[in-house]
Parts: sequence; structure tokens; C-alpha cells
Amino acid sequence: MSMPTVQSGTKENHDGLNTKPLSGGLILLMAVACGIAVSNLYYNQPLLAQIAHSFHTTAKGVGTVSMLTQIGYAVGMFLFVPLGDMRERRRLITILSLVVTVFLLSVALSENLAWLYAASLAVGLTTVVPQVIVPLAAQMAPKESRGRVIGTVMSGLLIGILLARTVSGFVGHSLGWRAMYWIAAGMMLLLAIALRAILPKSYPTHAMTYGQLMRSMGHLVASERTLREAALVGAMQFGSFSVFWTSLAFFLEGAPYHLGSQAAGLFGLVGVVGASIAPVAGRMADRFRAKSLVGVAVLVTLLSFASFLVYGHLMWGLIVGVILLDMGVQGAQILNQTRIYSLVPEARNRINTVYMVTSFLGGALGSTLGSMAWTTWGWTGVCIAGGSMVLAGFVVWTIHRSLDRMGAFRGSGRQVL
Repeated sequence: MSMPTVQSGTKENHDGLNTKPLSGGLILLMAVACGIAVSNLYYNQPLLAQIAHSFHTTAKGVGTVSMLTQIGYAVGMFLFVPLGDMRERRRLITILSLVVTVFLLSVALSENLAWLYAASLAVGLTTVVPQVIVPLAAQMAPKESRGRVIGTVMSGLLIGILLARTVSGFVGHSLGWRAMYWIAAGMMLLLAIALRAILPKSYPTHAMTYGQLMRSMGHLVASERTLREAALVGAMQFGSFSVFWTSLAFFLEGAPYHLGSQAAGLFGLVGVVGASIAPVAGRMADRFRAKSLVGVAVLVTLLSFASFLVYGHLMWGLIVGVILLDMGVQGAQILNQTRIYSLVPEARNRINTVYMVTSFLGGALGSTLGSMAWTTWGWTGVCIAGGSMVLAGFVVWTIHRSLDRMGAFRGSGRQVL
């Protein structure tokens, strides 16, 4: 027996989607919630140099903090996000928001590296609220404007990712790195209260056990070639993103810049220009073939690393590279999510889990490669490591596109969105 997808006083169609468009206020709340929640993953990046000094460790040692946060996020998505297909979502979102508040306080109170590692892993594990909200927004949105709604909600998430670095850079410079996590815990507590009060109740359309839910993700991976391609491209894109941001604070600390965490955070403001592509990408996904546009976004990301490599020692080169990096990475993500959410509507949370877990595993790999490349080969190594990940994603996209054309030529195979 199925239940209505959203209890909000609006009618539901056979897919469990609202036939009435989402209100602008509710879309804004979802966007803001995604931005505040996802910021927990990125506060540490401009603060890594400070944290390293605090615990008397190296760039490689403190890079583990960023890596563990992203690994925790990937594991948390795998364990908790699929629950959105079998549990009432408002309650799930509220509980996760409260739990991450506790772990943010644990980071602030860390007394040694082992404690910090464990607390960072736990923060990543429970900072999965955005990945429950985004599929909910896609489910509530009418089909003809789904890309626009996803793009708007994701713009909040993406701006949160970027401004997290700006805010933490300023707070770290003024009050120290621990203060940032006290502030973050307070914001998550307020967010939990707001979401509990304003979000409509939302139920899954099918009853499943947790075991069935987890097994079904394997079937989705095996049966949906578009999902596999999007996830791999997303992993390489986000990996390159992490390579850059994990290394930036150390690069700015040395010659020729000699700047601190505050300056690294300011580059988040520059990235907002690139992140503004999210709503545009969503609207384009509603009108054009999203798969072809993904290739363009990947090439833009590759161009950003070329800018870092050739002109990274000049401030304008870094600025141009950051704008291109965010345009490429965020554009590809919006386009990919619009594609995959149309594959199996009743399994959007599980599809999102596969996509985002793969992406953040790529991000964790990128954090590790970024720290290693910086320690071993400096800025040139960072640019080559990031560019290589982007190039690998482009190869995946090209192979998949070729397979599509072969299938179309033979009159067989599934049409890809």
C-alpha cells in the first residue's frame, strides 16, 4: 500500500509528484538548508595550515582531516540517504541535523589528532541532509521545471560549499579554527528547528525493508548505464575540485603570495561567480540534451587547471581558474543530477546515493592526491594531479557517448537522457 509522497495540501499525480509548483519560499528554504549543512564538510580546508600548527603536524598529516570528512560523507550517504525511500523525510532530516550538531562540537573540543580524525569522520558521516533534500525537491517539482528547481536548490548547496571557505577563513583568522566549529554547531541546531517547523511531511511510495533497499542499489548500478557514467564523471570532477581546494591554503602561504587562511577563504567568494552557473545549467537541462552539455562542462574544468598551471603564480590567473573550476564542476553536477533523477522516479534517493557516494569517494581521493602532490611536487604536481582526474572523466564521457552512438546506429540500446 503506497502513501502520498508529500503531505502539503496539494494533489499528487501517479508518480507521487506535486501537480502544483513548489512555492518560492519552500525552494529557498531547501536551498539555504543545503548550503548551511554542506558547509560542515569544507570549513576545514582554509584552516588546514592553522590546524597543522595547532597539532604540530605536517601538511600531509592534516590533509587526512579533509580526506576523512569526505570519506565519512560518502559512507553516510550510503547508509542514511537511501532511508529517504522508506522513511518519512522531514523527521529523517531533523534527526540528522541534530546528530551532526553534536559531532561539530566534538571537533571544536578536539585535544589531539586522533580525536580530530574521529570527530571529522563523524561530521562527514552525518552531514548528509542536503542529499535527502535535493531528491525531495526533484520529487516535488513538476517534470517540466525539474531542472530549474534542482538548479536553484543546488545553487544554495554550491554557494554553501564555496562560502564555507570564506567564512571559515575569516573566523579562523580572527578567532581561531575551533571557533568556526562552535558557530557551525549553533547554525545546525537552528536549522534543525526551522526544518522541523516548515518542511512538509513526505513519505515514500513503496514499502521496503532496509536490506531490500540496499540490495536494490546494486541492481540500479547494474541496469542503469547512464547512472554509471554520470557517477564516474562526477567522481573525477569532484576529485579535481578537492585536489585544488585541499592545496590552496598551503600554496598561498608560501611564495609568491605569503598569505594566510583568510586569503584562501576569500577565493570562495570568487567561486560564487562560477557557482552562479547552477540555475542556468538547470534551465538548459530542461531545454537541451543534458548529456552533450556534460562534456562541455568537463572541458571547462580542464581549462581551469591549465590556467592554474600556466598562470597560477599570478593572482588574476588563480581568479580566472577558480571561476572556470566552479563553472565546470557545478555545471556538470547539475546536468548529471537532472539526467539521473529521471531514470527511476521512485528510487531517487537510492540513485542520488550511488551518484553522490561515488562523487565523494572521488573527492576523498582528490584530497589525498592534492596533499601528496603538494608535498612531493609542489604547485605543478597539484595542477597535473587535478587535470589528470578531469581528463579521466572526459575519457569516460567520450566512451559512453561512443557506445550511445553505436547503439543508435544498430537500432538497439537504451536512449540516454
